[in-house]
Amino acid sequence: MPETNSHNVSMITCTAPVNIAVIKYWGKRDEELILPINSSLSVTLHQDQLKTTTTVACSRNFQEDRIWLNGKEEDINQPRLQSCLREIRRLARKRRNEEDPNAEITLSHRVHICSVNNFPTAAGLASSAAGYACLVYSLSRLFGVDAELSLVARQGSGSACRSMYGGFVQWKMGERQDGKDSVAEQVAPETHWPELRVLVLVVSAERKPVGSTSGMQTSVQTSKLLKHRADSVVPARMDDMIRAVRGRDFATFAELTMKDSNQFHATCLDTFPPIFYLNDISRKVINLVHRYNRHYRETRVAYTFDAGPNAVIYLLRDHVPEFVQAVRHFFPPESNGGEFVKGLPVHSASLPDELVRDIGMEPTPKGISYIISTKNEIRVKFFNVKNARTSGWHKKRK
Repeated sequence: MPETNSHNVSMITCTAPVNIAVIKYWGKRDEELILPINSSLSVTLHQDQLKTTTTVACSRNFQEDRIWLNGKEEDINQPRLQSCLREIRRLARKRRNEEDPNAEITLSHRVHICSVNNFPTAAGLASSAAGYACLVYSLSRLFGVDAELSLVARQGSGSACRSMYGGFVQWKMGERQDGKDSVAEQVAPETHWPELRVLVLVVSAERKPVGSTSGMQTSVQTSKLLKHRADSVVPARMDDMIRAVRGRDFATFAELTMKDSNQFHATCLDTFPPIFYLNDISRKVINLVHRYNRHYRETRVAYTFDAGPNAVIYLLRDHVPEFVQAVRHFFPPESNGGEFVKGLPVHSASLPDELVRDIGMEPTPKGISYIISTKNEIRVKFFNVKNARTSGWHKKRK
């Protein structure tokens, strides 16, 4: 990244969380406004383990808008990025005209954006959701915008609207053509279900072969199952999931989560040509979960997969040590491969011989690269660094 001359720069830094949907969003009825064909519901994950950090700087000396992602300059003219910039500036202009005509930062000032993920990008771990939520919130603080920001974040990445809130969040599909009622709402705060834990089993950090945007477009055009899912399955499933979350009914929550993940990937297979996000390791994780639950004759663990092979596991705190040990047993890591479990500490546990026998799977060495142990979290956070006299600030954000 190039150096800049020392001058006054107004800056805001924000962090935003990843969210993982338990009722999936797949398919749009309006590509430009990013209006979904069905509602969705997600769990916001803790920022200590999975987050995007974005700094936005504004100065009269900047010649043009620019953006860096994970230390590499990217094209600022991406349509969805431009949509977010235009909408924030429009909202800022409206507010300035009404309230503050003499604001310190004028809307003609250009912005420099530097964004960093602490997890693999474009690997099916909702990096775009955290990224656009963080971008929109940062821009709103910098330009003094006070509006329904989930509407703006949605125009960058649909699921980004859910990362504007913590805990359990629903994205209502809405009915209006202008999208004004397609917004995110919190179903329950992060404090509502303190026993709930999340394990991210990282199978692959590689970029997914089919991007979510193109995958959705093909599914909408070719999958009859997708239309049936949106019209006939998801509405009742959303109601059931909200009741399960508010009632902290883990068995129902887990069953709905797994069924919805399965159906989402079934629509990908029903797409023509079919889309394959799961791989052999993903399917072995699914088998492990079902055999583990069958052994205990109750649903203790649930899986979900977004558009990628990495498994997100939901379970209650007391069951974490044993299940992590089960993953370690059936997907043994390299002995010198570094830290296998990252994030929240997990106590050691032994596996009962009868459990290993009942699961009955052959171990797959190095099938899981590592596990991220986490829980649900609060919404985006910001740190105000206004009028900093600085040089090369974007290098420090690498």
